[in-house]
Amino acid sequence: MRIAGVDLPRNKHAVIALTYIYGIGRTTAQQILGRVDVPEDRKISDISDEEAKLIREIVSNEFKVEGQARSEQQLAIKRLMDIGCYRGLRHRRGLPARGQRTRTNARTRKGKRKTVAGKKKAGKK
Repeated sequence: MRIAGVDLPRNKHAVIALTYIYGIGRTTAQQILGRVDVPEDRKISDISDEEAKLIREIVSNEFKVEGQARSEQQLAIKRLMDIGCYRGLRHRRGLPARGQRTRTNARTRKGKRKTVAGKKKAGKK
């Protein structure tokens, strides 16, 4: 089944498979399936064409997903950087924006370690 340009995995439960679409999480997936009266534990391969059509319509008409959601997210980050707020500065510098420690960890945001050589100790005379 294909929704919003994403091929959903056929062997997974519907509630999990819908989360493969950017912008749809677990709760939203549960709400969508509840409105279409599809049990959450039904596999994607077992969903009928009519149910798939209803799910597709709900996702496309009522939710911002994939490209639209990604561009909105980028615009929000760009706005923070433009106004120069703390979160915007953290994004600009590639550091964590939500108060995490950076002395250790934070490798996802900071990237691979850049080793800086330590000072040499002065020898005895």
